[in-house]
Amino acid sequence: MSNMMNTAYAKLSGSIYAPNLFGNVYFYSVEDGTEVYVEVWGLPTYKPATNGEQPISPFGFHIHDYGICDITDPMDPYTSAGGHWNPTDQPHGNHAGDFPVLFSNNGYARMSFFTDKFKPIDIIGKSVIIHQNPDDYRTQPSGNSGKRIACGVIYNHLN
Repeated sequence: MSNMMNTAYAKLSGSIYAPNLFGNVYFYSVEDGTEVYVEVWGLPTYKPATNGEQPISPFGFHIHDYGICDITDPMDPYTSAGGHWNPTDQPHGNHAGDFPVLFSNNGYARMSFFTDKFKPIDIIGKSVIIHQNPDDYRTQPSGNSGKRIACGVIYNHLN
């Protein structure tokens, strides 16, 4: 298998809700699945839940259906990316596009995890989205994770 099929990559850019956000997500093919590595700078400052509003952070993190990170409505960015990628029609919290939340450390987050739900070749042409609020892993279809604060299109990546 060529390197193009073994590794995928997304470069993250922030929306109006996180204009200084940038980062990278790598998807490495490993035995029986994919190792996902993410590194992000410029995440918003944590804000606890108040008056019935969701907290800002930890941040929902997902694969979305379409590799389009256009902002047609600045107040509702990246709707062009569609909904969460769910190729096997699983309930939220158990589908292939569900990732662990990102925890910010003074605006910086780094995480690596394994998933057996896809290989990098399966997600080329999709997008990665970071949401403003934590994912509750149960509300259908998107975990009540709030506004989309960053997006990156997933491409082939050569090692």
